[in-house]
Amino acid sequence: MVFPTGSAVAGSIVGLLAVMAWRIREARGAVSIKKIVIPPLGMATGFCMFAVPAFRVPWTWAGIAFLIGAVGLAYPLLLTSRLVRQGDVIMMQRSNAFFTVILALAAIRLLARGYLDTLLSVQQTAALFYLLAFGMILRWRTRMFLEYWKLTS
Repeated sequence: MVFPTGSAVAGSIVGLLAVMAWRIREARGAVSIKKIVIPPLGMATGFCMFAVPAFRVPWTWAGIAFLIGAVGLAYPLLLTSRLVRQGDVIMMQRSNAFFTVILALAAIRLLARGYLDTLLSVQQTAALFYLLAFGMILRWRTRMFLEYWKLTS
């Protein structure tokens, strides 16, 4: 296992803080279909990276990474967040464990990256983590969409 460099750790911490600040800000406002659907659509543009051969990974690896994100890593997010109706608006209600889950996911990413960097190129590692994150976000946002639909119907 290769331990990440100081700049990689610092970059990961900055990214983690940005995600946490964004989630706090998002939780203060009402949830809408647009706020649920746009993040995965915007993230889907990342599939363009696979046009570059250096980012390509075998289909089985891609499927496994996507499934780990969708099944394993999305599960804690599903458990720690839900939508609730407050008057005329729908709001996100997080448990106190939500940020613990975010911290744990960041730690898993950092440790797994240290291991995978010994086996794969930096580009392939990035591609696998992208697929893992996309699977996680897609499942979480799909469940949010269905909850939203149920609350507004």
